[in-house]
Parts: sequence; C-alpha cells; structure tokens
Amino acid sequence: MKPPLLLIGQSSQDDAYAAEFGRFVHRLRCRLDQSGADVSGGYLERATPRLSDSVASLVARGHHRLVALPLSLSRVGEEFPAAMALEQQRHPTLMYDYGRPLGPDPRVLALLAERLNEAATELSRPRALELACARPRLRAVDSPPAEDLYQHIEPGETAVVLVGEGSTDAAANAEVHRVSRLFWETHAYDFMTVETAFVSVTPPGVPGGLERCRRLGAKRVIVVPYLLFAGGLLERVWAQALAYGAGHPDLDIRCAEVIGDCETLADVVIDRYEEALQLVP
Repeated sequence: MKPPLLLIGQSSQDDAYAAEFGRFVHRLRCRLDQSGADVSGGYLERATPRLSDSVASLVARGHHRLVALPLSLSRVGEEFPAAMALEQQRHPTLMYDYGRPLGPDPRVLALLAERLNEAATELSRPRALELACARPRLRAVDSPPAEDLYQHIEPGETAVVLVGEGSTDAAANAEVHRVSRLFWETHAYDFMTVETAFVSVTPPGVPGGLERCRRLGAKRVIVVPYLLFAGGLLERVWAQALAYGAGHPDLDIRCAEVIGDCETLADVVIDRYEEALQLVP
C-alpha cells in the first residue's frame, strides 16, 4: 500500500474556500483510490479539518509514513515544516516526505489561460451591468451599452493583471512577478502586457495594477486571480476592481474566475505526489 497523501491547505475561515478544498480532496481520493493510496487534508489553523486531526486520523488507521503536500501556488513558508515537525513530536513513529508546491507548473499556466480566455470570450456577448455578479463588467450604470463603447477594442489594446495573494515573504511576492512574465510569454503574448498585483499585504494592489495598465494605454483590462479556489480573497479582488472601475468608466475591466477544483489541477497534485514517492525508500 502506498503512503497516504496529506494535503495541507492555507489557513482559512472562508466557508466557500473550505468547501472547494473539501471537494478537491474528495476528487483526489477518488482518483488515488484505485492505486490504494489514502488521501486526507487539513489546515494549519483556524479552519477545519485541522492538520493535527487529519494526521491523528491517518496514524490511527495504521499509516506511519505519508507525503505532505502544501496546496499552494507560492513559495512555502516556515510554518509548514514547523507544523509537520510538531506532528512528528506528537506521533514519534510518523515519517513524512514533502511534495513540491504547485507553483508555475505549465498546466497551472494553461489553466490560467483557460480562465483568461473564458473572460475574454464573454467580451463578444454584451449584457447588462450586474455589479455583484461573477466576472462583472465594471463600468458606470449610466455609461453607453458595451457593444457601442467597447466593440472596436483589439487584443493589443487589452492588458492583463495577474493578482496574487500577497505575502510578507519577499521571495514569494517575487515568484508571482515571475509567473506573470511566464504567463505573458507562454499564453498571453497577444495582449498588451501582463502586470502583477496583490490582494493584500504588499503593493501594488489591484487598483495599482489597473492604473498602470490604464497609463500604458490599455482600453480593456482582464483581471486574472492567481488563486486556487473561490472565496473571500476572490471577492476582495472583485471588490477592488469594481471600486477602481467605478471611477474609470472609460476602461473596460473584466474579472476572470479562479483556477478551481478540476481534473487538470488534480493531475498536477498527483504528479507531485508520485515525485515525492520516488524519495521513499
């Protein structure tokens, strides 16, 4: 029997994020069940299930070696190894190997491109303004219809703002800038530019990214969240973009969806798991 896969989720009290995290764990459990590998997931703090409870459950079921994989798009901080070291103190027989974070895997970039293209495709299907809807068309309520105002905008006049979570870790923030460049060169080179912004903690925020695109001459901007699952962070991205759009009705601003629970993301995680298993003696 293979060692179980333990997914370590980012701490969150967000019900929407936790629900999608749970669905993704279930997806992986179904995928790996055929190979006899158990799958569990837990959070470092605040949200449930807690990491400590998930580890205790695995040990109680007879597992004493596992693969711990941070479900993260960015560089892993010290809190992850510290948490696993604490679990090893609680369970002296426990052994574990780390799986690499997802990072800018080519398939992750391809998923971002899908979300970008989904948002761009809607440009040809004008609809009434819905300020609170998903992927909102951000313009003033009394502005001209979108088919009149925006129909002549070319891809070269469209910019992209890739939005990361934001961190106190400078290396993690630098990684998001690197992803923006990789994304532009591999999937978005027809667009004017791909700028980087962050939801919180570090500048530039979403308004700062949008403002840079406007000053570069963009007539349309598509905001692409570099986030795994929907929830409070995504809502903050949309809220910041909406607030900026309210003051700039001449700029067509669109918001794409997050990567989300999907088979391609599961493929990446399973590859990270299999990669870590090669280190197991």
